[in-house]
Amino acid sequence: MSDKSLHARPFRFVSAAGSLTAMRLRLKSLLPRGLFGRAALILVVPVVTIQLIVSVVFIQRHFEGVTRQMTTSIQIEISHLLGLVNAAPDIAVARARAADLGRALELQTDLPNGNAPPADIREFIDWSGREVILTLRARIPELLTVDLLSDNNEVRAWFQTRHGPMLVVVDRRRLSASNPHQLLVLMVLASVLMTGVAYVFLRNQLTPIARLARAAEAFGKGEIVPFRPRGATEVRAAGQAFLDMRLRIERQIEARTQMLSGVSHDLRTPLTRLKLGLSFLPEDEETEALQRDVAQMERMVDEFLSFARGDAMEAAEEVDPAALLAAVVSDAARAGQAVTLGTVDWPGGSMRLRPQAVRRALENLLGNAARHGSRAVVSLTASDRQVRLVVEDDGPGIPEAAREAAMEPFRRLDAARDPNRGGGVGLGLSIAADVARSHGGALRLGDSEALGGLRAELTLAR
Repeated sequence: MSDKSLHARPFRFVSAAGSLTAMRLRLKSLLPRGLFGRAALILVVPVVTIQLIVSVVFIQRHFEGVTRQMTTSIQIEISHLLGLVNAAPDIAVARARAADLGRALELQTDLPNGNAPPADIREFIDWSGREVILTLRARIPELLTVDLLSDNNEVRAWFQTRHGPMLVVVDRRRLSASNPHQLLVLMVLASVLMTGVAYVFLRNQLTPIARLARAAEAFGKGEIVPFRPRGATEVRAAGQAFLDMRLRIERQIEARTQMLSGVSHDLRTPLTRLKLGLSFLPEDEETEALQRDVAQMERMVDEFLSFARGDAMEAAEEVDPAALLAAVVSDAARAGQAVTLGTVDWPGGSMRLRPQAVRRALENLLGNAARHGSRAVVSLTASDRQVRLVVEDDGPGIPEAAREAAMEPFRRLDAARDPNRGGGVGLGLSIAADVARSHGGALRLGDSEALGGLRAELTLAR
């Protein structure tokens, strides 16, 4: 064996493995993705397989065997007829003997008859006719041709005799069993009926799973939809576990909200007294510093409460995201921020979301852009499944290695984000990320190609 063949063989193996992988991926792409489609496929494939097996075994074996036996019995009669005809001294006697014996055996004869077709004629799917021709040829050497198409109820066969070709016409029902296509039709109809019955039962079992998925998806977006466990025992158990989990989460949210209401009242009361006390002090540098500290404390308390409260108390409603985005940009511009509205690719209409929560997330992103850059551009693009709100600025941006950490609560990446130096408390991106997750989306950070700073993409599921 040459070195060239040894080196070529691994490449052949790699090519074969790649072909198998491509074929596997192609077959996988053709399979249904939904549970109902896969369950239906699991149901239909065995039924079709059983149909094919029954068709091959029963029709090929049973019908061909019966046809062979029936044809053999007719072959004996035809062989006896041919013997008498060949023994006749002349054609007149041969024609008379063929007519007399044909009437007795229920065979129509015509001697001589030279209108034989050049080859056997039958339908391609006529399996029993194929067996008739094979049996006659195997047992009667004088057979010339067989015609099974001129009349579906007759078999026309030509045989060579010493007096010329003889035509023998036999009733088709005497040579082969009933048409097997009737069995196929009955099998298909029965399979369709049973598949329909199974479809009804399968749908009743899978519908509770689909309802559970919709309830879980809605709860992930902060919506509470009515749900009652139904279906099989395992599905009921999963549904009840979901209801228990949803109830525990609702109780935790309610307890947290009540706690935050108390904390808000307890913190704002002393801050108000501090502001009132500072207002009576003489205005000097020390007083101004204290006032700035109190204002900073108020802002920190507001951000803490905004982060902890989230959007759990807000109900979703139909809102035009383009109009909401335009309102947020207009408010930011009136507040003195250098914000402009960029591309708005929205076909019109509305979608279900929590407008105050989305507004809060956008305001945090715009505040972050104004704090670290000199201008920002906001744009909106939409697809069939999601809406993307993008905020870009010309600031220093965030390194790729620190983007995940930047969305963690209370995480400040550098001194520029120190609250004592005019920065935030590390909750702006966390609040935006929570709002995106509660709407079935996500917050993604990247580099702005247009402005060179940070690109924050807020994705909301439609």
